[in-house]
Amino acid sequence: MRQLIKNIHLITNDEKKTEIAQAYVLIDGQKIAEFGPMTHSLPKAEVVIDGQNGILMPGMINPHTHTGMIPFRSLGDDVPDRLRRFLFPLEQFMTPKLVKASAKYAMAEMLLAGVTTFCDMYYFEEEVAHATDEMGMRGLVGQTIIDMPTCDFENPIAALKWTEGFIERWQNHPRVRPVIAPHATNTNNEETFKAIVQMSRKYQVPVTMHVAEMTYEMEEFQEKYQQTPIAFLERFGFFSERLIMAHCLFIEESDWPILAKYKEIIGIAHCIGANTKSAKGVAPVKEMRAQGLKVGLGTDGPSSGNTLDLFTQMRMFANFQKTYNHDRSLFPAKEIVELATIGGAKALGLEKEIGSIEIGKKADLVLVETSSVNLFPIYDVYSALVYSANSSNVTSVWVDGQQLVKEKKLVQHDLRELREALAHEMTEFVQEAEIRAKEVD
Repeated sequence: MRQLIKNIHLITNDEKKTEIAQAYVLIDGQKIAEFGPMTHSLPKAEVVIDGQNGILMPGMINPHTHTGMIPFRSLGDDVPDRLRRFLFPLEQFMTPKLVKASAKYAMAEMLLAGVTTFCDMYYFEEEVAHATDEMGMRGLVGQTIIDMPTCDFENPIAALKWTEGFIERWQNHPRVRPVIAPHATNTNNEETFKAIVQMSRKYQVPVTMHVAEMTYEMEEFQEKYQQTPIAFLERFGFFSERLIMAHCLFIEESDWPILAKYKEIIGIAHCIGANTKSAKGVAPVKEMRAQGLKVGLGTDGPSSGNTLDLFTQMRMFANFQKTYNHDRSLFPAKEIVELATIGGAKALGLEKEIGSIEIGKKADLVLVETSSVNLFPIYDVYSALVYSANSSNVTSVWVDGQQLVKEKKLVQHDLRELREALAHEMTEFVQEAEIRAKEVD
């Protein structure tokens, strides 16, 4: 089926940063077939959509999140050591049905905010993979491998063995891609890491993990290995296949030559909202970009950053990075929109398929309306997207050429039903959460 989107302000994010003020885009099946100015003769299509002078942009890409963690949102947000006092204990009450209901709700939130692709790490990831398929999204999905008993596996070896079967089951899916997801550099042992590297090489699938996020992680590595987590990863061969590293807050001077050496296969998910909310710090993205590293904007999980939309991340990124570097001109809006789209695609190794509007690429698109009160006037569309727009301005979303959001509503699913299903599965979890909250008080 051919779909024509007309009367739009088009930003492509291609290498030339092509921008057309009055434009159209033609979708043919799953791919972008044609685009150009409205002065041209418009191609014929079975479906014609009037963009009403909205901004059509590439689908946004979230390179790091935990979709199964919606039940934790707003729980113990201001409590010190929240990870050990709330998250780890309550994760024992997660179930396959709860994770799937949470994942579907999280994906609804992302779609309604213009996010078309994400990279996920959590438990019961078979359910997340099925949820991704059912919601029509594009996702990289990885089972958490961690050196402690969890809600689904007794030990990391069992989780890793399961991951191999998971890779074989999903490796040929057009939108759902398996990844290997060790939790962090300091939460698995050396034997597990060796096995992970071997599996990544065998199946040529990416690894994603939290790296250089915690101060105690850095201290532990210095005491135990006399080296940084980045140097440790190189020693174990983690840079032989794509490695998607979340956070990377604490990069030492000795790390930069290593990162520069592997810049073609390293992806970094910068989660400014979660990092600053937890008072951990601001990652050195200016230096990362100077080294040619591939950086995208991530939300982290809905417990860590509370929101799964990248409009929030773009604005927070601008405000924190400019303040952190004391430079108002640093990271102009056009660059920040790039980080939220093609930057995320590069971090995930998907830039040949998605992240920009180019003929032959997948039709992952977002239409942002410009008629709402917060979007007038517009002198610069990139500034409008970063500093003025929010997720409520997203009116239409396509993934793989399939329209999943229309007139600000899900096309294939009912948000109220998704929420009711999640609330139903959360009953026991909520009871335990309330008990723990009282203990902390």
